[in-house]
Amino acid sequence: MLTKVVKFGGSSLADAKHFKQVADIIHADPARRYVVPSAPGKRSKDDTKVTDMLYRCYEMIRNHESADIIDAYYDNIRERYNGIIRELGLDFDISGELDYVKNAMTHASGRDYAASRGEYLNSLVLAKYLGFSFIDAENVIFFRENGTFDEERTNAVLAEELKKHEYAVIPGFYGSMPNGTIKTFSRGGSDITGSIVARAANADLYENWTDVSGFLMADPRIVDNPPPIETITYRELRELSYMGATVLHDEAIFPVRYANIPINIRNTNAPEDAGTMIVSKATGYDARRIITGVAGKKGFSVIHIEKDMMNAEVGFGRRVLDVLEDHDISFEHLPSGIDTMSIVVSTQELEGRRERIINAINRQVRADHVEIMDGLSLVAVVGRGMVKARGTAARVFNAVSAAGINIRMIDQGSSELNIILGVDEDSYEPALRAIFNEFVK
Repeated sequence: MLTKVVKFGGSSLADAKHFKQVADIIHADPARRYVVPSAPGKRSKDDTKVTDMLYRCYEMIRNHESADIIDAYYDNIRERYNGIIRELGLDFDISGELDYVKNAMTHASGRDYAASRGEYLNSLVLAKYLGFSFIDAENVIFFRENGTFDEERTNAVLAEELKKHEYAVIPGFYGSMPNGTIKTFSRGGSDITGSIVARAANADLYENWTDVSGFLMADPRIVDNPPPIETITYRELRELSYMGATVLHDEAIFPVRYANIPINIRNTNAPEDAGTMIVSKATGYDARRIITGVAGKKGFSVIHIEKDMMNAEVGFGRRVLDVLEDHDISFEHLPSGIDTMSIVVSTQELEGRRERIINAINRQVRADHVEIMDGLSLVAVVGRGMVKARGTAARVFNAVSAAGINIRMIDQGSSELNIILGVDEDSYEPALRAIFNEFVK
């Protein structure tokens, strides 16, 4: 029998109505054997996610607010779960678990513990509703002493545990430290857990169910009605998600990419839609469009260095990058000329240490001139078809130029998978729209 691992986001499990949709999706395909849920998300625009409610309750306890105030706020969390159970018609008393969670938070269990309980409690309810086994993530997903994910131990233990269960629910977002305390993933938590479970199960497919019908070619907040991407490679997804596309966090890709397992992004509210397939390799592409997608980010700065005969000075670049490493700063891009070197970094990482960095670079390489320029945004044009299509770069540059936008930086990888442009932040949205319209409209 085929094995599919399915992950459902918070918006897909916000209330009993969505629970029923999720159950219908899972029961429609016997291959959907292992389920990774998030905590209940917002039921409406003005609602609050359960995870945020747990964070708030934790802070109230740490700030020593009165027991009555804390109890009253925690009752809202109780009602979220009890309301779901009641509307599902389940014979399931979760009050003991809710009492235990509150008591643990009161006795300094830690912020990660508080944050993880949304997934834990939701998984208990979903497992009961589906009639599946429950596997607590803290027993099968592990972190090392330094807080990094222990992928090999996790894969070995989790694979053995999954073999014991034909169908199971595993909470997303967290695991455990060597001392037994709860540790959460920093970003994209439940997506990462789903990917980890898919690898351990040696799944044929990892379905990631959310509230959109796949990966879109551009940000719909900037571009009107961007079409969905039918098929995208892991490398293309990595480029687009890193540059701001938010359907699936880039860190969630690696466990399944390592195991060569495809991902299918699906819409809980429109399960009939095919969604987007994410695969290791894809030979075909739409010759009418060439690009797979366009995305970007604001908030970058450029450290610009000038020095005559820089290209003849052995070790110049290494010494400059040593300065950034000493200040624990990673760089994004490194476009350079014969006598110039530009380093693109996050503006936020420079705060409070600009002068120290400039002085350190001058000491290391005795530059003729060093300055930091802010207000840069990056726009990435990504597509496996770009390498086969002549004139793609020219079309990108012409589209931006026709929109009256000045390009401050150009960076293209040797694989020709992407072209990255640096433009002023106030030109970011117009540049993205201009490129999209050139290749899609």
